[in-house]
Amino acid sequence: MTMPLGAVRYLVPPISLIGCGTSKAVGDYLKSLGGKKALIVTDKGMTKIGIAETIKKYIEESGLQAVIFDGAEPNPTDLNVAEGVKAYQSNGCDSIVSLGGGSSHDCGKGVGIVATNGGKIKDFQGIDTVKKPMPPFVAINTTAGTGSEVTPAAVITNTENHVKMVVWSINVSANVAIDDPELMVGMPPALTAATGMDALTHAVEAYVSLGHNPRADALALKSIEMIAKYLRKAVANGQNIEARTGMAYAQTLAGEAFSSAGLGIAHSLAHQPGSFIGLPHGVCNAIFLPLVCEFNMNACLERYADIAAAMGEDITGLTDRDAALLGIEAIRTLSEDIGIPSGLTELGMKVEDIPNMAEWALKEVCTPTNPRTTTLKDMVDLYKKAM
Repeated sequence: MTMPLGAVRYLVPPISLIGCGTSKAVGDYLKSLGGKKALIVTDKGMTKIGIAETIKKYIEESGLQAVIFDGAEPNPTDLNVAEGVKAYQSNGCDSIVSLGGGSSHDCGKGVGIVATNGGKIKDFQGIDTVKKPMPPFVAINTTAGTGSEVTPAAVITNTENHVKMVVWSINVSANVAIDDPELMVGMPPALTAATGMDALTHAVEAYVSLGHNPRADALALKSIEMIAKYLRKAVANGQNIEARTGMAYAQTLAGEAFSSAGLGIAHSLAHQPGSFIGLPHGVCNAIFLPLVCEFNMNACLERYADIAAAMGEDITGLTDRDAALLGIEAIRTLSEDIGIPSGLTELGMKVEDIPNMAEWALKEVCTPTNPRTTTLKDMVDLYKKAM
């Protein structure tokens, strides 16, 4: 889809619910969309702790039917999507509810894309490749990080080459996004930390992206401010509803920001360890974020100074450079405070993995909007620093 020079697209769900108890409305919204039998796309963790069955009950209380497919894996694959499509078709479903974090939402989107467009999910890699809308789709979020419930994108790992495929289209947005903090209180501290840093990476990269724009700027800065205020509290006490609600808003704002502004090479670099060796996406983002900020800093010092202020740092009287450095250190301190690992080596990545990952990172869809021009050598150097 051709866009006029300088124009910006905002592709967000027409309805977004945030607040305690909002997940109970899932059946009513499915009914309003014309759904009669929903496939709940989730992971085995959601089934184990009973949340998937709770959502199924909410749907059935509205007079509809629902079937649970819990085959979404971390860094979901094309095989997960194919199994989900099989479950959708064999059960005669006509709508989809994705339940969980980004992996469940991305898997659910993949199922929805193939259900209405045919083919295989790898046929749709790229931008504006999905020609037909998904079935009626409600995304219920249980983490505060990826923002996938409000974005027009699905990220699926191709099991043939282990590369993360990004599908980005107006037809990949949910009809309804639901962020219910009550579903997030049981999230373990480590997952809370990782998903929170994922949200911070979204907000920071959107703010400095070459695609930045006034609306995305406002969303990104507010997201950074709220993450700085609430993430430590949410990690320290998962039952803190105020902190959980704050993080629910923050990650939603960040998701909407990068949906129009784009991202940068922190994501390009982080996607590869996730797809090649299964490392957690949020943790990888957290490790790369301060390194990439230092790399990008000279391209937009004043923007990194704004980020420092949003992180709660006093930048009065400082040069943009000094303020930017203060903000980057604040990001690093936040990461340390919530227990993010210090490097990729302790997560199992090896030096010999770097050349292949660097090549794929350079070709990533997130790389062109990075504020600083990037070479293969830059990618290699950043991987080495992250070890």
